[in-house]
Order: sequence, then C-alpha cells, then structure tokens
Amino acid sequence: MEFRDVVRRRRMVRKYDDRPVDPAVVDRMLAHAVHAPSAGFSQGWAFLRLDRPDELERFWRTTTPEEYLETMSDWLAGMRAAPVVIVPLSHKDAYLDRYAQPDKGWTDRDPESVAARWPVPYWHIDTGMAALLILQTAVDEGLGACFFGIPPECTDRFRDEFGVPRSHTPIGAITVGHRLPDPGRPGSAASRRRRTPDEVVHHGHWGGRG
Repeated sequence: MEFRDVVRRRRMVRKYDDRPVDPAVVDRMLAHAVHAPSAGFSQGWAFLRLDRPDELERFWRTTTPEEYLETMSDWLAGMRAAPVVIVPLSHKDAYLDRYAQPDKGWTDRDPESVAARWPVPYWHIDTGMAALLILQTAVDEGLGACFFGIPPECTDRFRDEFGVPRSHTPIGAITVGHRLPDPGRPGSAASRRRRTPDEVVHHGHWGGRG
C-alpha cells in the first residue's frame, strides 16, 4: 500500500470480528514502533503485548470502570472483541539518564531542573509517535486499530495486575483486529468534518496564509 493511502485510510476502529491476528503482523507493528524518533535517541518506551484470551479479559476487567462493566456499552462490546491489545508505556528516567551523560551537558538529574530543561514531556510524546507507527502498520496490513486512554482511576489496578513498574507510565492502549463496519456515532470521524490544512496551518505568522 502506498504511504499516502495508509495515512488517508487510518481511522480509529471500534468494532472487530473474532478472527485472530497473525502474530507475525503484531511483530511487525512493534518492530516499526521502535523506529519512532526520540529525544537524544533515549528510546524511553516499552510495550505490553496482550494477545491471549485470559490476558485480554484481565486487561478489560482492570481498566474499565465498574459502571461501564455493568452496562457493557456498544463501544465497550465492540472494543473487547479485538484479539490484540498493545499498551505503550513511557519511561521518563530513560530521558533523565540520557541527558545526564557528558555529550548532552546536563550532569545531574535534579527533579527541580526537569521543568526548566524540558518544555514538554518528550517521554510521552515520543511514545505517542511510536504508537502512531503501530496504528499505521495496522492499516498497511489491512487491519483496524484504535488508540484510547486508560482511566486514571484504573491505572494502579492495571499496574498491579500486569506487574508494570512505577517507572513506566501507560500513555493509553491500542486495540488491533479485523474491522467490522461502524455506522459512526456522535463525535466520531464518521459524523464530524476533518479540518483542512488551510484551517490549521499558519504560514510565516499566526493567521498568515501562503
């Protein structure tokens, strides 16, 4: 598939059938993810791969608020059918360690200096870029995928269930599977117009156009 087609066809898919995904395809998704850019080549990311029925059941049980489990919304039912979930995790300490090395010029990991040195948390941003490569690979492989957040009140339960250390932060999760038609719902890409480059690109000055 041409890269332009991968970009144009990428959508958040929320309904899947129960066919399994070839493990080799998941391998390729993760192999592509580690080619994402990272500040200082820190590579402060990790990925939890869940593709067994018991693992998936534990994931949804620990990351879904009780009220949603009780009602089992259409969104949740469609997402739970996905045979693969990948959780990208960012690792802040990898960046602090990397930038304390001689070639970067910062010789300490002083927590009070972090805000001044890092205008934005690149450990989260870079892991998000890796997640996008997973989403794009899914499209290239003819699959569907969806990136979504883990509710804050469920994060500790998720960590405990899967042994995720406190040093790593789940930035979200990605379902992967064979897509089913989704009629769309309020707020989704199916019912909202995509903004054009002319509406969001400022050329040379805020408000300026080419």
